Amino acid sequence: MPGYELINSLEKKALTDIFKQGSVFFAHGFDKIRKKYHVREFENLCEKYFNAKYCLMVSSGTAAIKIGLKSLGIKNGDEVITQSFNFIATIEAILDAGGIPRITSVDESLNMCPIDLKKKINKKTKAIIPVHMLGFSADLQNIKSLAKKKKIKILEDNCESIGAKFKKKYLGIHGNVGVFSFDFGKIITTGEGGLILTNDKKIFNYCKQYHDHGHLNIPTLSRGNDKVKMHGFNYRATELQGAIGKVQLKKLKILLSDNKIKYNILKKILEKKFLIRKIHKDTLPNYDTFIFFEKNNQKKKRIINLLKRFGLGTKNLPDALKWHCSYYWKHCLNKREIKNSLSTKKMLEQAIAIPINYRVKALKYERLAKNILKLK
Repeated sequence: MPGYELINSLEKKALTDIFKQGSVFFAHGFDKIRKKYHVREFENLCEKYFNAKYCLMVSSGTAAIKIGLKSLGIKNGDEVITQSFNFIATIEAILDAGGIPRITSVDESLNMCPIDLKKKINKKTKAIIPVHMLGFSADLQNIKSLAKKKKIKILEDNCESIGAKFKKKYLGIHGNVGVFSFDFGKIITTGEGGLILTNDKKIFNYCKQYHDHGHLNIPTLSRGNDKVKMHGFNYRATELQGAIGKVQLKKLKILLSDNKIKYNILKKILEKKFLIRKIHKDTLPNYDTFIFFEKNNQKKKRIINLLKRFGLGTKNLPDALKWHCSYYWKHCLNKREIKNSLSTKKMLEQAIAIPINYRVKALKYERLAKNILKLK
């Protein structure tokens, strides 16, 4: 993690090949002057890789969340429950779809707390968005059980945990709809970009139409004569993104394997003295980030300074806490939801997130962990 660390001549060739294949950057049409449909090919590859019936590439992970919510029928005034440790994009997508965000606290995995979720569900609740933050799965066992009992739909926000699993199945395919992000900091990247995954054909057809101005894309009709049943918007991905995605997807297993090795080096040493982020039963992280806790502020500062000296720094905690904790989102949330975020804020203020980077050698992580143990 992240995929940009592995960008090389293969991605460059994928882009230059587009020029040899007709120089079409648009994912639709222009059939006579092109030889490839890279976005469509990438979607097909993702369907096979992640075992989803339908995949749709869109312009960003944020767009994927909004389109997913629209496909679930979210309309003005509907309540959508998500978690307090998150990225602000999830809240923005809920608001943009016309929904009202409700916030839960997090459990020891730093993901949605099912106990608090149960308290927040009411007659206005139309969807639940568990967010698998920084490589780790939420407690899908209990979240899915609650959703099924209450007949509420689930949108899995898996923008930050691509390649992680629950019960040996990839995250993103356990709810009604799931989403990925391929921005430049994610485990595989297309610069910007996102993916919608679903096993529901009706949801897929809605997403496909909505992201492309409502186009039905009837094969026997030209784009100019195509038919439409609903209004949409433009959240299309480009052929440049699709071509890069095909290359990056081949590198995912390498990154997942490397992440796990380095994560376990840190875990073996640091769990002797520190509380480590919880991994839920029957889940397999993508080991994107190693998170542990330190209550003493002075010692926490010394650890962070050490991380900086090692050239690593921290990842979101604490360096980007205000963009990842809903306590700070007064411009998006009401006072009640801000109050619901307070316990999470206090927990996250004790957290330190070490990024797992491909270009950083395993021995350096080992030296780092041993030096952290020596700090008073």
